[in-house]
Amino acid sequence: MIETSSTPIQFDYPQQDSTGLTCTAQAWAKTPQPLSALERPQVIEKIKTLLREKDAALVAHYYVDADIQDLALETGGCVADSLEMARFGKNHPAKNLIVAGVRFMGETAKILSPEKRVFMPDLDATCSLDLGCNATDFATFRAAHPDRVVVVYANTSAAVKAQADWMVTSSCALAIVHQLKLENKKILWAPDRHLGRYIQEQTGADMLLWNGACIVHDEFKAIELEMLKAQHPNAMILVHPESPQAVVDLADVVGSTSAMIKAVVDGNATEYIVATDNGILHRMRQLAPNKKLIEAPTAGNSATCKSCAHCPWMAMNGLVGIVNCLENHVGEVFVEEPIRSQALVCIDRMLDFTKNHPDLLAKAQHGFVKNIGSA
Repeated sequence: MIETSSTPIQFDYPQQDSTGLTCTAQAWAKTPQPLSALERPQVIEKIKTLLREKDAALVAHYYVDADIQDLALETGGCVADSLEMARFGKNHPAKNLIVAGVRFMGETAKILSPEKRVFMPDLDATCSLDLGCNATDFATFRAAHPDRVVVVYANTSAAVKAQADWMVTSSCALAIVHQLKLENKKILWAPDRHLGRYIQEQTGADMLLWNGACIVHDEFKAIELEMLKAQHPNAMILVHPESPQAVVDLADVVGSTSAMIKAVVDGNATEYIVATDNGILHRMRQLAPNKKLIEAPTAGNSATCKSCAHCPWMAMNGLVGIVNCLENHVGEVFVEEPIRSQALVCIDRMLDFTKNHPDLLAKAQHGFVKNIGSA
């Protein structure tokens, strides 16, 4: 049974400032304007030149702009989920890393590689899970449960990671929690309640959950997904475990971004309904050009947008921002001591585990079967 805190914890990201403007509105307002047909190839070529001249590597998440993903791959960089981004940045010999994603990804790169300079196209690109898990509040929550092993999702600040025993990503969370359960450990989990509930039901672990959610995955609607499935009866439904339980329960495959891509590439179906940030569709189409990909619905019939699944903070990453990183050293990420070295402990622990148990990672769960462990 999932426990709940006796004292309600504020989890929602700060939705409005003093003027009533929402955080997401601020993010969308900072989304770069599309470049003209003339400007776009010129900026791309300039970035390629600057990456070579500045001894820099571009590390991009699956959810960012398609041009940035392509540019990362063309220049020997990386397009991946947060686990592989962390590994790649640590192991790449470049002196400078450009991290196209959200703030916690840049922080993780800097924690792992303090000798490198790490930049982001826009330092304001954050995450609702990170915003909704304040380090001070989390310290109070953790102190109230000293008997529990602290496991935090990657989507948290360095200051929160500094308080954790383990960091996990959606690629390795099941395997790590399953191992902790075998060791009879009780777990304090933060911040995503949907992912935490999913892992708890899959592993049977004793987990106390922080009450947070991703603003993208939290918006998927089960009733709309059922209606879409009726229109595409042969389509497989792919769901990220950050989604609500009713959505997860409809899935043919539940998994991380990497696992979802693998399911499309290796799957026998010709159609896939994809319930995650729509930025992933670009890489899926490249790797499986003969498969039909359908965006899962995030809104009801009265909404102006039926499939709005895109993170506004991921959308803040732009080509011009990358130029500013390389040319003007704008957007440098800093993580001060002792936070950096304290946060490094839980990240290194995760990386050691994933290195030693590669067979347990990025495996999509087919169907939703309780208490099956990590298999």
